[in-house]
Amino acid sequence: MSTTLARPLSAGYLDPPTQVRWHRPLLVLAATMAVLSGFALVARFVSTVEVTGLNQWDKPLKFALSTLVYAVSWSWLIGQLDPGRRAGRAAGTVITVALFVELALVTWAAVTGTTSHFNVSTPLNTAVWSVMAVSISVLWGANLVAAVMLFRTRIEDRARAVAIRAGAVLSLVGLALGYLMTSPTAQQLSEFQGIAGAHTVGIADGGPGLPVLGWSTVAGDLRIPHFVGMHALQLVPLALVVLEVASRRVAVLRDVQVRASLVRTVAAGYAGLVALVTWQALRGQSIVRPDGVTTVAGATLAAAVLLGCAAVVARGRARRTTEVAR
Repeated sequence: MSTTLARPLSAGYLDPPTQVRWHRPLLVLAATMAVLSGFALVARFVSTVEVTGLNQWDKPLKFALSTLVYAVSWSWLIGQLDPGRRAGRAAGTVITVALFVELALVTWAAVTGTTSHFNVSTPLNTAVWSVMAVSISVLWGANLVAAVMLFRTRIEDRARAVAIRAGAVLSLVGLALGYLMTSPTAQQLSEFQGIAGAHTVGIADGGPGLPVLGWSTVAGDLRIPHFVGMHALQLVPLALVVLEVASRRVAVLRDVQVRASLVRTVAAGYAGLVALVTWQALRGQSIVRPDGVTTVAGATLAAAVLLGCAAVVARGRARRTTEVAR
């Protein structure tokens, strides 16, 4: 399958690619996750079994949806690599296998009515968790290889290059933050009951949480920075898509330098958000109950991003006015 990269228009913004080359194994994985999502969505309204305070099918549902989006994103991104980047395509296949293994084991645990992560209560559960841990590490390594290939591939539009690469790097950070959950808590060490690791900080897993997501409403939750960081792969490039669409009506956004600077500002702000929610979780503070310090930090971050974007646009307009005057 071939690809034709987008070509600049005289107005300064880009048309979408006329052809897209996809990484097929990742698309197959995405289709599988779509089927699993549909099944889990129906099953959660039929089953009354709960695992750590959630319906037994909530975890497969949210993992399948997240993996679906993630697989489609990497399928497209790997399709943008130079034809000679075999390592990138191989990394995509490894990502496919690693994610499939993880979702298969998450689903198996749901079917058996137990938890998949951190479960070392029996030899079988220990083996399952060990395989998952290896697959997660392999997944991170494959993401690293794919990200490096993105940096080594020539992307014509500077703003798109910034969005794609920044999203990939932040996604790596988000994946790595998952390792914060794998250390046993002090309570688990003193009263071992077969679980070594936790999502929440300050209380045991299974307390009050947001529907389906399960994120704690009374304590810190390390799943949040893991999720927010991982999905920078989609959200940072999405910000660029918004700018490209807006460029059809807003003249200053037709300047690729302006778009690239705006994406850098958004990416920096997103990195700040990942740091903020990580700090909040490690302090044992619920995402829905921020204290004054967290609120001020969040407001400061938002203001800095908005002011940064305003400054970029102002410079772009001034430069445009100067060029027209000439």
